[in-house]
Amino acid sequence: MDQHSDEVTVEELRGELEDLRTLVHTLLTIIMEEADGVQSGNTPHIPNQPKRGYSM
Repeated sequence: MDQHSDEVTVEELRGELEDLRTLVHTLLTIIMEEADGVQSGNTPHIPNQPKRGYSM
C-alpha cells in the first residue's frame, strides 16, 4: 500500500471537524427544542388531567 495515499491533510481534517461541529450543534438544538416549538421552559398543559400526580 502506498503510504502517501493513506495520509490525510490537516485541511481535510479541519473540514471534517467543522462538519462534525455543525452536526453536533444541529442535533443538540433539535434535542433541546420543546415539542410546541417554544423554548419557554414550561411544560405543555394536558387538558382534562389532574393538577398533580401525572408526569410527562
